[in-house]
Amino acid sequence: MTGMAELGRRKWVIPGGRIPFHSTGREPDFTSRDELAVLNAGQSDTNLAITLFYPDREPVGPYKLVVKARRTRRVRINDLIFPEAVPLEVDYAALIEADNPVVVQFTRVDTGHAETSWAGGIAFPSRG
Repeated sequence: MTGMAELGRRKWVIPGGRIPFHSTGREPDFTSRDELAVLNAGQSDTNLAITLFYPDREPVGPYKLVVKARRTRRVRINDLIFPEAVPLEVDYAALIEADNPVVVQFTRVDTGHAETSWAGGIAFPSRG
């Protein structure tokens, strides 16, 4: 397990967020959503600060979360409510800052139609 603590970066960017408004099926499993999956392979708990940027107003944040040491955590952007709830059907970008290196994956689940779509990818890692 040597080298595990060095996995990841301290800053990540997701430029293309937009939570779909419509959902089909039962909740919460089939709620349309954007999600973050965060891996903390290090030996210490990691504090995250998420700031959301919008096309027509000032950024909102930080939304604060903790990912325990040597664990993964999945977070629905839809569930971020403090300092304010994230609006649906509005473009946003997210800056994720961590006090220890982590790996961040972004996924979108769109259940607005009978055919559920899922898209995912690694967030952009910053050298900062």
